[in-house]
Amino acid sequence: MQDGEVIIERRGTAGVIGLNRPRALNSLTLPMIRTITAALQDFVDDPEVVSVAMMGEGERGFCAGGDIRALHESARTGDGLAASFWREEFRLNHLIASYPKPYVALMDGITMGGGVGLSSHGRHRIVTERTRLAMPETGIGYVPDVGATWLLPRAPGEAGTWLGLTGLDIGAADAIHARLADLQIASSRLGEAIDALSALPRASSSGDVDVVLQALSEPQGESRLRQNAAVIDRAFRFDSVEEILAALVGEEGEFAAETRRVMLTRSPTSMKLALRLLRAGRRSASLAECLGRELGACLQMLDNPDFFEGIRAAVIDKDRNPKWSPASVEAVEAARIEHFLKPAEPPLSL
Repeated sequence: MQDGEVIIERRGTAGVIGLNRPRALNSLTLPMIRTITAALQDFVDDPEVVSVAMMGEGERGFCAGGDIRALHESARTGDGLAASFWREEFRLNHLIASYPKPYVALMDGITMGGGVGLSSHGRHRIVTERTRLAMPETGIGYVPDVGATWLLPRAPGEAGTWLGLTGLDIGAADAIHARLADLQIASSRLGEAIDALSALPRASSSGDVDVVLQALSEPQGESRLRQNAAVIDRAFRFDSVEEILAALVGEEGEFAAETRRVMLTRSPTSMKLALRLLRAGRRSASLAECLGRELGACLQMLDNPDFFEGIRAAVIDKDRNPKWSPASVEAVEAARIEHFLKPAEPPLSL
């Protein structure tokens, strides 16, 4: 398939899936998720395919996440699309995490939200000098999903908590430090990577894929998260957003000040719920457990005023000035957070 929103092809022994909505930063729609899922299943059954590579068309982004305009409209009209989107997206995330053939994600450019779900669960995660990775959901009145509550707690120290609460974007070195990526390859050499994968013999293994990718890799720069690890670990070790914000006041330096300034612009409800989900994810035994918990929270988001307000401010009116309700973390009632933790009905089927 060479047209449409997803391009699917076999090049030699490599299956290649290209997200093809470059003007929308390759943001995901439900038909795209279904097409990708079917392609991955077909490649598993194809004896000629050794590995599968996922990439984004255009030069700006791998994938900016789900099409939040469509999700906003679905939540407004109650047509059920948002619930179907999340269920099928989460099943796709789980498929990628358990994929039996080497899965290579080329995370070139913007890789956010659902884009992290398409990449960081894979076996071979490649970033470039253009990568900007984030889970920005607290800025739109939503919460980290697509299995992020499994991935982020497994970053070193409290780096994942920082990522999940602030929603700030990071580059290649930080993505590797946070264990969301493995190698850096120059964007100009990604075509070489695909060519090398396509030339692998049918008997090749995941180790052979590693050799190919390592040969094209380059050293990453300094990680800002690593440099500020002590501050992050001290401030974000607490289990309440109020305590984290208070701890940041006591930290010296611009990094802590910037972190606190950003957090004060995020949805208070989203931050408190995100922290609960991240801490639960740290205790969880599997990705499937986290995805199921996230789905329950997502379905409750369909009645959350901050979800509508955050998307309005970010992509509809674009005034970048959301009015959160409630407006402070202190005003978010514990019962409200418990409401979001209701199990999905029916449960997520994986």
